[in-house]
Amino acid sequence: MQLAGESMPAGRRGTEEGAPQIMVFAPAPELTVTIEDRGGVPELHLHAGSQGVWQTRIIASLGVRASLVTVLGGETGNVLRTLLADDAVNLHAHMVNARSGGYVHDRRSGERIPLVHAPGEPLGRHDLDNLYETALVQGIEAGRAILSGPIDPSVIPAELYRRLATDLTSNGCQVFVDLSGELLDAALEGGVAFLKVSHQELLEDGRVEGEEPDQLMSAMQKLRGAGAEVVVVSRAAEPALAWLPEGMHEVQAPRLQPIDSRGAGDSMTGAVVACIATGHSWAEAVRMGAAAGALNVTRRGFATANGDDIRAIVDRVEMRRCKEPE
Repeated sequence: MQLAGESMPAGRRGTEEGAPQIMVFAPAPELTVTIEDRGGVPELHLHAGSQGVWQTRIIASLGVRASLVTVLGGETGNVLRTLLADDAVNLHAHMVNARSGGYVHDRRSGERIPLVHAPGEPLGRHDLDNLYETALVQGIEAGRAILSGPIDPSVIPAELYRRLATDLTSNGCQVFVDLSGELLDAALEGGVAFLKVSHQELLEDGRVEGEEPDQLMSAMQKLRGAGAEVVVVSRAAEPALAWLPEGMHEVQAPRLQPIDSRGAGDSMTGAVVACIATGHSWAEAVRMGAAAGALNVTRRGFATANGDDIRAIVDRVEMRRCKEPE
C-alpha cells in the first residue's frame, strides 16, 4: 500500500505547486517516545524520528517541498503513519510486514537518558524492490535527493545505497548524503554531489588518525577523490570545514549555549539541500546549513528550528578561505 500526496498542514507550507522539490530517502523511521517532567508529573511526547525525518522537517521549515520515501510496519508503523502525515510535504510510504523500530528516552532530569531501543526488522526482497522503485522515480522527478541512513544499519543493505546513488546520478539527480561507514562507501561508489560527515565519524571509520584540521582536510581530499563533489566535515563546537568548488573554507557558526546537540548535523544537511534547491550557491547553502545546525542545539526537539529564525542568523556565520593540503 502506498500513501502518496499527503500534504503537511497549510500553515507550514512555504511554496506553491511546481516549486523545487527534494526526495528524502528515509528507509527506517522510528517512533520516538520522550518522557518529560511537567510539574512533577511524567508527560509523554511521541514523534517520528530518524535522520531522514529530521532533515525533512528543516527542509519544510525553509519553505521547500519534499517527498519523503519510506516503509512502515507493525504497531509502531501505524503510529508513525499518522505522525508522518503531519510532518511530510509529500509522503510516499509502503506498508510492510516488517516492524518499524522505536526508542524511549527519559529527559526528566534535564539530560537525555536512553531506556529502550527496539530496532526495526530487516526488509524482505519485495519490500526492498518497492522502496527502491519509489525512491528512484521520486528522486528523478525532484532532481535532488537526500539518502539518509537508518539508526540501526542492519535493517537495510548497503548495496541498495550504491545502486540508488548510481541510478539517480546517471539520470541527472543531485545526490546529497550524511552517512558514514559501509553506507558511505556504497554511496560514494555511486557518486554524490554533497557529503556531510562529522569528524567523529571519520575517526570511527578509520578515515583519519587525528582531529587536526590538516588531517581532516587530507581525509576530505580522499573523499572527493572517491566520488564526492562537495564535502563538509562538522567538528562539534569547533568551526566546520567545507571543501567547495572554489576551494577549502572554515565555517564558523554563532556560538550558542547548547541544550541538546543531537540532530545538528541533520539540520545542516537539510538546510544545505533546501538552499541549493532554491538556486543558491554552495557557499550560501553551507552558511545556511551552519545557521540551522547552530539553532538546533538550542532546542530540545530535533530539527525543529524555525526557517525565518535560521535566515535571521545566516549573516552571523563566517566563512574563511583555507589552504588545501598538497
